[in-house]
Amino acid sequence: MSKTFDRYAGIIFLVIGLVFVMEARKISHSAYGSSVGPDIFPTGLGILLILLSARLIYETFKYKGEEGKKEPVQYKRFLVIFLSAVAYAFLLEKIGYVASTFLFLIVAFQAMERGSWLKTLIIAAVFSFGVYYFFSELLGGALPGFPGL
Repeated sequence: MSKTFDRYAGIIFLVIGLVFVMEARKISHSAYGSSVGPDIFPTGLGILLILLSARLIYETFKYKGEEGKKEPVQYKRFLVIFLSAVAYAFLLEKIGYVASTFLFLIVAFQAMERGSWLKTLIIAAVFSFGVYYFFSELLGGALPGFPGL
C-alpha cells in the first residue's frame, strides 16, 4: 500500500479502537449465568485494534522512498471478505459460533491466499473450537453453541 493510505487507515482504525474501548466500558461488567461479562471481548478487541493501528502508524514513518510504486487496489478480495463478514454476523445465531466462525475463516483465508486447503482447514478448526472452548469452558462465558443444541 502507499504510505499516505496506510497512515490515514492507521489513524482511522486507532479512533475506531478508542471508540470500541470507550463504549465497551459502558456495557455491564457481568452477565446472568456467566463469570465473564459482555464487556470483555469488545474491550479486548478495541485494545488490539489500538495496538495494531499504532504499529501501522509507526511503520509508515519507516517507509523508504516507495511512494512511486502503486499497488492495484484489490476490490474483489475486499468484497469477498466484507460479504463473508456480513454473512458471518447473520449466521452466528442460526448455526452457532463454531460453525459460522469456521466457515468465515475458510472463506477469508482463501480470499487472501488461494490454495493450501489443508492448512486453512486446520487453522480454522483449531481457532474455532479453541476460542469456543476457552471462552465457554475455561472462562464460563456463553457463545451460541452448535446448531440444534
